[in-house]
Amino acid sequence: MHSASWSKVVGFGILLAAVGCGRYASKPEPSLYDRLGGKPAITAVVGDFLQAVGNDGRVRHQPAAERVPALRGLLVDLVCQASGGPCVYGGRDMKAAHAGMGISQAEFEAVVDDLVKTLDQYKVPKREKQELLALLAPMRNDIVEVQ
Repeated sequence: MHSASWSKVVGFGILLAAVGCGRYASKPEPSLYDRLGGKPAITAVVGDFLQAVGNDGRVRHQPAAERVPALRGLLVDLVCQASGGPCVYGGRDMKAAHAGMGISQAEFEAVVDDLVKTLDQYKVPKREKQELLALLAPMRNDIVEVQ
């Protein structure tokens, strides 16, 4: 075979290999945000979660009723952003937001319990629930002031 013909065959072979590899390449896994159901699902969960916290006698620090809608929006944006969604959380950092409230470890655990129960009500799969809790867990040190 002539060298020009041979280069065409090799070039064509490389092209076929590249096209074939692209066809079978795995798609990137959807973000946690997408696996949770996006903003509508996060909004629903956050709304029910806030209601559960509001009804939980173990939680002493309750937001004033007129602040709940704003808090809901901030929490939706926080979860949305943390889970890889397009939202931008515009609230204060957790330390500043909870400073001076004297939140105890027991109260924090009660709120986490309320979140887990709400996620269970929405049948959020175990993997997604664990990923979300792992994203939020580091906030504990900025929120809890009383051991």
